[in-house]
Amino acid sequence: MPLAPYAADPAAGRGREFAEDRAGARGPRSEFQRDRDRVVHSIAFRRLRSKTQVFIAPDGDHYRTRLTHSLEVSQIGRVIARALGLDEDVTEALCLAHDIGHPPFGHAGEAALEAAMAERGGFDHNAHTLRTVMRLESPYCDHPGLNLSWDVLEGLAKHNGPVAAPNWALSELDAAFPLDLGAWPSLEAQVAALADDIAYDNHDIDDGLRAGFLTLDDLLELPLLADRYREVERRFPNARPEQRLRELVRSQIGAMVNDLLETTRGNIAGVKSVSEVRAHPGPLVAFSDPVANAERELKAFMYAKLYYHPEQVAAAEAARDVVSRLFAAYDQDPATMPDGWRASLPPQEPERSRHVADFIAGMTDRYAIDQCVRIFGRAPEGLRNV
Repeated sequence: MPLAPYAADPAAGRGREFAEDRAGARGPRSEFQRDRDRVVHSIAFRRLRSKTQVFIAPDGDHYRTRLTHSLEVSQIGRVIARALGLDEDVTEALCLAHDIGHPPFGHAGEAALEAAMAERGGFDHNAHTLRTVMRLESPYCDHPGLNLSWDVLEGLAKHNGPVAAPNWALSELDAAFPLDLGAWPSLEAQVAALADDIAYDNHDIDDGLRAGFLTLDDLLELPLLADRYREVERRFPNARPEQRLRELVRSQIGAMVNDLLETTRGNIAGVKSVSEVRAHPGPLVAFSDPVANAERELKAFMYAKLYYHPEQVAAAEAARDVVSRLFAAYDQDPATMPDGWRASLPPQEPERSRHVADFIAGMTDRYAIDQCVRIFGRAPEGLRNV
C-alpha cells in the first residue's frame, strides 16, 4: 500500500546520530524496519516482561506486564497507521519502545526515583526511554546506544506533544542530536500515543475484572460502557458472563479506533506533507469531542476504582520503599552494586546519583525485590496483591 503524502518516509528521514557503514547490511530492510528490529532485539525491551503494568510483581500468568501491554499497543497502532496510509514500521517501533524507560513497579517506582533524584535533576520515565535507547543500551561496536533514526527518537521524545521544559536527560540528548522539541511530532507518533491510551483504558479493565478489583456493577456506572454492555447482552444472550465482559472490552477498543480514524481523517484533509503536520498548532490524530470526554471519564473511573484501590495503594507504598531503600544503599555504599556498575560509577555529583538511578531504572520487579532481599535480608510485605 503506498504511503500518504503526510506519512513519515524512511527514505527521506533526518538520519541517525552516528553514521553507519552499510556494507553487509542484514537484509533488505528500510531504515524504520531496522529501528523496529533494534528495539525488539534489545535487552531493555526484553526486561519489560517483568515490569509492572497495573499489578505489581503479579504471580498470575494472565496479567499484563509492560511487555504484553507494549505488544497490544503495537497491534492497535499498526491497524490505525495502515488505515491512514502511514508508515507501519515507524509506528510499530514507537509503540514497542514507548515504555522502555519505566523503572520497576511502574509509577510507584518512578515516584521513588523522582524523590531520590529531586536535588540531582529529577527522573522522568519518558526522558529515560530516550536515555536508554541513545546511551545506556549499547550492543554495537561502533557507536553508543541503539542509534535509532531521528524520526523514532523525535516520536519517543514528544509523542504526547511538544516539550517546553525538558529535564536534564532530554536536554543533554537534544543538545547532542536536536529533536525539534517545540514542534508537534509525526502522525505516526501521535498514533502511538493514542494507541497507548486505547490499550490501557480497555485492557486494564480486563485485568481489574480478573483480579476482582472491578465488578460488572462498577462498569455499568459509566453510561458508555452500560450502553455497550446491553448491546453485547442483546447479541450474545447465551454467552457466559466472562465471555460477555471480554466482548465488551473488544467492542470498546473497536469503537475508539473507529472514532479516532473518522475524526483524524477529517483533521488531515488537505494536509500534504510531514512538515505541515509538524507545523500544525495542535494534534491532528484525535478522538471526537464526545469520545474524548467519555475517555476522560473512563480514566477518572479507573483511577478511583482500580489504580487508587486501597490494596493497590498499599502495594505501591511497599514498592516505593524498595526503590528508595535500594537507592540509599547504592548511594551510601557502592560496594553493594554489581561489579560493572560499581566500576563505572562517576565520583562527582550529579553524575554519580544519575548512574545509580540508571541502574535501578533498568531493573525488573523481580530483580529489584531480589536485590532488596540480598542487601536488607527481606523485602517489604504486601508487594504482590494478585
